[in-house]
Amino acid sequence: VAVFWYDESDVYLGSVRDALNKELDALGVQYDNQFAANNQSTQIDQIKTAISGGANLLVVNVVTSGASDIAEEIIAAAGDIPVIFFNRAIGTDGSDVAVLDANATTAFIGTDAPEAGHMQGKMIGDYVVANYEAIDVNGDGVISYAMFNGDVTNVEAQFRTQFGQEDADAVITEAGYPALSFFDAANTDKFQADLGGAWSSAAAKEYMDTNFVTYNEDAGNLIELIICNNDGMAEGAIASLQEHGYNTDGAHVVPVFGVDATDNAKALIAEGAMTGTIKQDAEGMAAAIAQTVSAVAGGATPADALAGLSDERFSIASDCATKLYVAYAPYTGE
Repeated sequence: VAVFWYDESDVYLGSVRDALNKELDALGVQYDNQFAANNQSTQIDQIKTAISGGANLLVVNVVTSGASDIAEEIIAAAGDIPVIFFNRAIGTDGSDVAVLDANATTAFIGTDAPEAGHMQGKMIGDYVVANYEAIDVNGDGVISYAMFNGDVTNVEAQFRTQFGQEDADAVITEAGYPALSFFDAANTDKFQADLGGAWSSAAAKEYMDTNFVTYNEDAGNLIELIICNNDGMAEGAIASLQEHGYNTDGAHVVPVFGVDATDNAKALIAEGAMTGTIKQDAEGMAAAIAQTVSAVAGGATPADALAGLSDERFSIASDCATKLYVAYAPYTGE
């Protein structure tokens, strides 16, 4: 089995990789992990080399999220070799279903991309309603927020950015409070993105350090809430907050929300430095991939392999028999 990762530095995928390695080791499966350094051309070359080298099953964390033509290129190169895509969407607006339905040796294991954004938005909204006056540091009756986007081209990032804010506003306004206000009126995107597409803590910290120059408590316009597409960016935002005297024991805590429930994020929540996150089940995803690999290697079709997974964490997508979702769950440390 050849396993292809879009990048080696992604913290959440590092957890998936550790769990998957253990699962495949336990199954006695020979495997090779390869990393594309966030370069799609590199990954295509790696896949072709693995095929020519005798790989008989491909597990692919595609670099270019949401691009069905890339998925089709990989499937065409694989020929009769089964391909299990995972984590990063292989199409949008039904194009992923068309790809999967047209290729009987292909499956996708991931998450229902909008779900994380919806869960995060509700978590944020509920928290703001319950703690409005404490969050509103300058007392102007409006909560100012920052949003950190991991990768503007990534489908998951797009949904998390949209629904993390929209669904929060729906809860907040239903309770009779004003909607959240993005801290920088000149930024019409209403987010700050990792321009390298790496969802990195370094990018979020750099943005926050810069934001503090103009937006701070002395100026009366402190950023009062932070929404992040992943826990890595949440870590970076918190590092900046702590350097500026916030989110430490006894100090004011600016609420910070992420996605993934990494070990570091759980620790920050336990310390009171981070407010909440949405668990993306690394162990569950690894288990689903490994069990599917085992079943397909034993002669099952991808559809039969997915149908044979009996675990409450997994569900087959309503629109496609070869698309499996691993469930998200809110995490606040409670």
